[in-house]
Amino acid sequence: MRLIAAIALSALSAGPATAFIAQNGLVVEPEGGTAFHIPWRGKSSPADFWCAAGDYAVRVLHVRPGTTIYRASEPPRRSGEGIRFTLDPARAASSTGLVVYGTQGAGIAVGHAQAFCEKRRDGRSR
Repeated sequence: MRLIAAIALSALSAGPATAFIAQNGLVVEPEGGTAFHIPWRGKSSPADFWCAAGDYAVRVLHVRPGTTIYRASEPPRRSGEGIRFTLDPARAASSTGLVVYGTQGAGIAVGHAQAFCEKRRDGRSR
């Protein structure tokens, strides 16, 4: 009986079957086409969300590092909210939500986004 309860609990707590786990542990949920959502999973900085977005774009969508990825949900992110991203510039928000010198708008290169994962792994500040 306990085994059945444990299996049922595990099934209920699992995310969508198509979810992707980024290298920083954040879950990425596809929304169709080139749009996806990264739900809030505890203490995460904007750079953590961008890391997961870049990782998903490279490893799942198979885009090149120079491709621009856009934040689709308007910053700032409210407490407990996730962030939506897209490769479609028509669906872009007004800003990335990051302090990025030399860029404007809501997009950065996928390689730049994925580089936030390296900073996290190296233990450098975010």
